[in-house]
Amino acid sequence: QDMINITFPDGSVREFEQGITPFGVAESISPRFAADVLAAKVNGEEWDISRPIDGDSSIELFKWDSPEGKHAFWHSSAHLLAEALQELYPGVPQSRTGSITISLPASIRLLPMISRKSRRR
Repeated sequence: QDMINITFPDGSVREFEQGITPFGVAESISPRFAADVLAAKVNGEEWDISRPIDGDSSIELFKWDSPEGKHAFWHSSAHLLAEALQELYPGVPQSRTGSITISLPASIRLLPMISRKSRRR
């Protein structure tokens, strides 16, 4: 397996096997740290934490305490909720951005069922 160099924000460089993911990089730092990582940037580009890195790169890893981590969490949560709603109610209108609007009383009544569907993902 070919090796690649990953540069961290502090300028330090570590060698990893080609194809490592941002999650794998985080795990190499500490399993606890990896469990808290919600988002990553590779070479300044938003990068899924399960997407392989194929060449020498710079990396930033984000937890909840950063705006990037919060954005990734809420964005992913919104997609899971939208998927659960679409599965429960295939006719629910969805915008071009993927957002779904339902009335508040319906939302409150349906919350337990939506929650169960979301957890299955």
